[in-house]
Amino acid sequence: MEAKIKDVWFKDGRVFISTDKGEVLSRPLEAFPLLMEANAEERASYIIGRFGDDIRWPMIDEDIHISSFYRSGEPEYENEIGTLFRRFPQLNVSQCANAIGINKTLLSRYIYGIKKPSSERVNLIKDSLRKLGHQLASIK
Repeated sequence: MEAKIKDVWFKDGRVFISTDKGEVLSRPLEAFPLLMEANAEERASYIIGRFGDDIRWPMIDEDIHISSFYRSGEPEYENEIGTLFRRFPQLNVSQCANAIGINKTLLSRYIYGIKKPSSERVNLIKDSLRKLGHQLASIK
C-alpha cells in the first residue's frame, strides 16, 4: 500500500511532506518552479487529493504526485543553461521560453538542473539567445 500525504510545509528552499507511514520527504523548490515563484499565501493554499497521493495548489495551477518526493538526487546547479541565465540575470525566463517555443516550467527545470536538455535543445536555446543578442546589437 502506497503512503498517503498527511502534511505539507516549506522550509529552507524546500517543500516537505509527511506521510501516514511516518516518513518525512522533501524536494528542492527548484524541482517545482511554479511553487518556487509562488508567494507564502499561494503556497499555503493547497489541497491534498482525495486518495492522499497528490497535492494541488489551485491558485498557481500546480499539481504534485507523491512519487515526485521519492525521486533521488538533487538539482545539478552547475549546468550550461543555468550558467547562461546566471550570467545574464536580466533575461526573463518566461519571455525567453516563449521565444524559444518551449514551456516556461521546462526551461526553468533546465536552468535549475532538474532536467537535462538534449544537445539539440541546448543548441536551440543558445541560438535563440544569440538571436536576441543580435537584435539588441542592432538597436540604433
